[in-house]
Amino acid sequence: MSYTKSAIDDVLIHEPKVFGDERGYFFESFQQQRFDAAVGTRVAFVQDNQSKSTRGVLRGLHYQIGAHPQGKLVRVLQGEILDVAVDIRKSSATFGQWVAARLSSENFRQLWVPPGFAHGFITLSDEAVVHYKATDYYDPAGERCILWNDATLAVDWEFDGSPILSEKDRQGIRFEDAEYFS
Repeated sequence: MSYTKSAIDDVLIHEPKVFGDERGYFFESFQQQRFDAAVGTRVAFVQDNQSKSTRGVLRGLHYQIGAHPQGKLVRVLQGEILDVAVDIRKSSATFGQWVAARLSSENFRQLWVPPGFAHGFITLSDEAVVHYKATDYYDPAGERCILWNDATLAVDWEFDGSPILSEKDRQGIRFEDAEYFS
């Protein structure tokens, strides 16, 4: 099991050691002590979420402000996505920068998106089942959304065509109008 820093140090890519043979495979998808050592602090997950999406579905860029910011450990159980994290910590040297990682059921990678980041993904396969662990509970009052195609951020979603969006995601706000973390 290894953790690699992305272009933004606090966002980590987790690559588990996969043991496979003619029967299939086995891997440790999460181990608390190793994870805490990799992120440099004790992290408690309180909620697990799962979604299923078809090709071209884009979810995000979501985050929570107030008393319940969420860190997320994201993995794909079926299919492939491009997972994106945007640093919205005003005091950070990487404020306004984003990183992306392809996560799939074939590469077994996971992405750690700490609190203070907006998060989103687009489905690149016919279907994708995404699972993520969250460090705080969903709080509708603190929920926010930045436009997926914000010109200031200029995220490369690696997708041709128009994504399929929820009404909430169509109503996202521009990055420059967003509420940030201090």
